[in-house]
Amino acid sequence: MDFAGKVAVVTGASQGIGESIAQDLAEHRAEVIVIDVQKEKAEEVASTIREKNGKASTYIIDVSKSGQVDSTVEKIIERYGKIDFLVNNAGVTRDSLLMRMKEEDWDTVISVNLKGVYNFSRAVIRSMARNRFGRIVNISSVVGLMGNAGQSNYAASKAGVIGFTKSLAREVAARNVTVNAVAPGYVATSMTESLPESVKKNFIDIIPMKRFGKPKEVAQVVRFLLSDDAAYITGQVISINGGMLM
Repeated sequence: MDFAGKVAVVTGASQGIGESIAQDLAEHRAEVIVIDVQKEKAEEVASTIREKNGKASTYIIDVSKSGQVDSTVEKIIERYGKIDFLVNNAGVTRDSLLMRMKEEDWDTVISVNLKGVYNFSRAVIRSMARNRFGRIVNISSVVGLMGNAGQSNYAASKAGVIGFTKSLAREVAARNVTVNAVAPGYVATSMTESLPESVKKNFIDIIPMKRFGKPKEVAQVVRFLLSDDAAYITGQVISINGGMLM
């Protein structure tokens, strides 16, 4: 797949799955826009891409703030003339049983994980529709499909992403804009690395493939959904979970 000439915006791209997606798209010659709130990490990702002769720039914003998102998208389109790909990956967790969950923890997760998807999709969709081309991939989660104790806020946000994906896909399909989601299971990132070994073992016990996924494995599916090979796929949710949920 050759994405030369394509402009790809990836949110939450400073680490983990988002970083892997950004690097993978750059390796396939896309111009990658790294979006994150963590300035140093985001710039490090962009610098690494450029060191490998890729193209990358950074914008440091909070995806939950519509004003920041709107102005950033305007700047990107002014600079590059278009946005071809949008990968809504930015996400946070604030885990707790519901009876102990603080309202601010509910609001933070919903604002970043769900409203952030709304903010960026709304900001780019008019340009994509006008250009009669666009690819949006939203990162959901296996938790959005099956739920998980202690993650009612996170599960609600990721289930919301799925409903949003299907609805937007219906709105823009006639304009040659596809909207899909991927739902990763447990993936080996800094977040899962910090889990106690006993917790990791419990997770692996319920995964038929007996291992965590790799960020690269998620990135490869995202790349496929952005490619011309997936031009007739829209409104779908692709699970990447080692058989944990079938």
